[in-house]
Amino acid sequence: MTKLLQWLLGVSLLGAIWTVVAFDLLELGLPRTYREVAWPMPLYLLVSFGCYSLATVGYRVATFNDCDEAARELQEQIKEAKDDLKKKGLRM
Repeated sequence: MTKLLQWLLGVSLLGAIWTVVAFDLLELGLPRTYREVAWPMPLYLLVSFGCYSLATVGYRVATFNDCDEAARELQEQIKEAKDDLKKKGLRM
């Protein structure tokens, strides 16, 4: 099962549960407060997901590793390429 299908399954299940509780489709006789709490629940979940996503991106940016060795190797390759082009008569 792909990650997309997992997310779609989870969202579908939550949506089905929300619909049953918010509209009392199965006539479960739930107290009115349950329905009052259920109505804004998608908005709360969306805001919570946004906060989680922002925190995850911020953490990963803060702990991003620098590749000093790769940067030096790339600079050497650039210098070699410039020297090679100068030998071939190209001016920079």
